[in-house]
Amino acid sequence: MTKPTYLTAEGLEKIKAELKELTGERRIELAARLRSAIQMGDLSENADYHQAKEDQGFLEGRIQELEYLIRNAVVIEKSANKDLVSVGSHVTIQETDYPAETYHLVGPKEADPRNGRISHESPIGRAVMDHRVGDVVDVETPQGKIKFKILKIE
Repeated sequence: MTKPTYLTAEGLEKIKAELKELTGERRIELAARLRSAIQMGDLSENADYHQAKEDQGFLEGRIQELEYLIRNAVVIEKSANKDLVSVGSHVTIQETDYPAETYHLVGPKEADPRNGRISHESPIGRAVMDHRVGDVVDVETPQGKIKFKILKIE
């Protein structure tokens, strides 16, 4: 069974754009580099050829990864349920004696904690999932257990 890839609509579009670039112009550029390197002769000692083949392997691997992500994408819709935290929710939490923080729960491929986007699979994400405003949740972090209160769900 394949695992779904949770993406925002913008994240899915970025992945599709990258795939289009890689399967289009980047493949063409790489094919030209390979042709040029092959025309130089002796392939056993041709560094340009070996580098182009290595780059081709990385390119094709990335293309396969992007195709897999698109095939298994579940687009995160804005959550209509403001009662429970779910993937796609904006949740405001507060640890005692610290200012409140708001996070957007997204899939792991789009997580960017510095910009307020955390994965639903992260310690904080897992802890707040399916909880309500007012709930106090325990989060197990590498630094130890932390308690957060859920202040708002959007």
